[in-house]
Amino acid sequence: MIDRIDRIWRASVPTSRLSLCGRLVSGFMVATVMAAITVCAAESGAPTGVPDVLKTVAGKPVTTVETWEQVRRPEVLELFKTHVFGRNAVERPSTLRFEPIEPDREMMEGKALRKRVNIRYSGPGGEGAIALTAFIPKAAQPVPAFVLICNRSSAKHIDPDRLTKNPFFPAEELVARGYAALAFHNGDVDPDFHDGFTNGVHAVFQPDPSVRKPDAWGTIAAWAWGASRVMDWIETQPTIDRTRVGVVGHSRGGKTALWCGATDTRFALTISNNSGCGGAKFNRMALPKSESIARINKSFPHWFCTNYKQYGDNEDALPVDQHMLVALIAPRLAYVASATLDDWAGQPGEFHSCLLASPVWRLYGQQGLVGETLPAPDTPLHQGRVGYHLRTGKHDLTLYDWQRFMDFADKHK
Repeated sequence: MIDRIDRIWRASVPTSRLSLCGRLVSGFMVATVMAAITVCAAESGAPTGVPDVLKTVAGKPVTTVETWEQVRRPEVLELFKTHVFGRNAVERPSTLRFEPIEPDREMMEGKALRKRVNIRYSGPGGEGAIALTAFIPKAAQPVPAFVLICNRSSAKHIDPDRLTKNPFFPAEELVARGYAALAFHNGDVDPDFHDGFTNGVHAVFQPDPSVRKPDAWGTIAAWAWGASRVMDWIETQPTIDRTRVGVVGHSRGGKTALWCGATDTRFALTISNNSGCGGAKFNRMALPKSESIARINKSFPHWFCTNYKQYGDNEDALPVDQHMLVALIAPRLAYVASATLDDWAGQPGEFHSCLLASPVWRLYGQQGLVGETLPAPDTPLHQGRVGYHLRTGKHDLTLYDWQRFMDFADKHK
């Protein structure tokens, strides 16, 4: 099988790379990539034991929106809380308050108003705060918005003074397209290291980590909780259209964005960029070069709930797979982005989750992902309410990605 794939791909123009079936292959055009993926799917065998997103725990088929919303969706959400991300200690705390960091300021040559806010909260273990930066275009009507869960240096990537500009958060481009650009640093909510949950929001609401349960929330759930608190603030802002807000994350932030979009239906659009294992990547697909559940739990034991660790060497026993996480976003908009050099994220697995999630959108009479095979690089699939693109390049969040996200949002506004 591998020899046949090699022959297909060596005949094409060597312009970029993609890892397919665990093999690094060179260059492709539309026809050759589709042919290679078809061979791979046919000869490697379809994943077995795949949980059916449209079949209840009792084994009954889900054929109506009512059954999805009242029975199956709550079941799937509960399974992810129990086995993957954990359940929050608190939702919106009664102590939540919003405090300006400094007076509002005109930015970007008067095209936007910058707001800087501390989102504060307190609990049995003390207090916490999330520093939010928002650039809101001046407009006659409320504007749509994107909220970035920033998992990189806040000073370098979301500089509120815009002295340092970075395509990871291209605020100027977002404002120019009519979108408010909001960002917060995930570390403000919870530190990204395994400290036994003695710092961050965990320590505020569960100050004694010794009583944590196996399904207690991990750090990704905490970061998603932080994004929901940003939405709480957005709902107080008359210049932002609360019905057209997207949540965006890259890598571990992409996993976070998916969980946030699944648990907080106020977000109209959920965007996962290179999220990989624990995000959009389908676990039951054999992709040896991509991250596994065992590896991610070893490297980042704080990201998920304790229960998730039992599936490290037994992924087939997990009662969910990542297509079900994407499906929880239906009927709202979802977008998954991959990169050709990002083998670790398992690009075919990210695409496969979009395919398997799409039947839930069809319950609503809508199109999910429109496309049956992994597209050629830089050829976005935007027709349905599940978007996808495979960008040429490495594991990153780039201006190209943001431009496609805005294109998709424009198309489905």
